[in-house]
Amino acid sequence: MIGWLLTGGPARKALGLILATATILLFLLNLRRAGEQAGRAAERLEARERNHATHRQMLDAASRRPHDRGALADRLRDGRF
Repeated sequence: MIGWLLTGGPARKALGLILATATILLFLLNLRRAGEQAGRAAERLEARERNHATHRQMLDAASRRPHDRGALADRLRDGRF
């Protein structure tokens, strides 16, 4: 029943064009999906870098904090806070 598609000249060309078009379409859709995934990965990386930068700032500020109430009072009196 399908044998006439494979033996005929014009039908065979049409089938080849359809398959080539489908292949190209699937390739483009896959390329689009890969681009979307790369975009999401870039957004996650950017968010992670922002979080790490904020965390580093907090750790840096914590390392410079006064160790006790007396040191805090001295710092406030000197105007270095």
